[in-house]
Order: sequence, then structure tokens, then C-alpha cells
Amino acid sequence: MSEELKPAAHKRKGSLLRTVKAVLWSFVGLRARGDYEKDVEQLNPLHIVVVALIGIVIFVGSLILLATWVVGK
Repeated sequence: MSEELKPAAHKRKGSLLRTVKAVLWSFVGLRARGDYEKDVEQLNPLHIVVVALIGIVIFVGSLILLATWVVGK
């Protein structure tokens, strides 16, 4: 797709579920090239950053809770 035809980041329409799915696959490190290209075209980068930050907070929080629970026993 040429640069002129790509929608602006703020005009891209992507569902929340698709954004969460793309971020979770990124955490795992496995993503098909075709799916990645679709995500780049359809998902809003700001939404991806927000979902990723929320995912990081949840992941780190769960690790802290797990460590506290294991050390507490």
C-alpha cells in the first residue's frame, strides 16, 4: 500500500479485542507476517501502546503477588 493511501493513525478503525490479541502475541513473540501487516494497517498505534502498558502493569503485578505468596509460605 502506498504512503498516500494509508489512513492516518487517528482514523484507523481497529477493535479492542484485535488490539489486545496483537499485544498478547507480541508479548509471546510469535506473530505471522500477514497478521502483523494487517495490524499495522488497521490498528491505532496509541491504542496498542495503552494496551501494552496495561498488560505490563498486570504482568508485573501478578509477578509481585506470586513472589509475595511464595515467600510468605
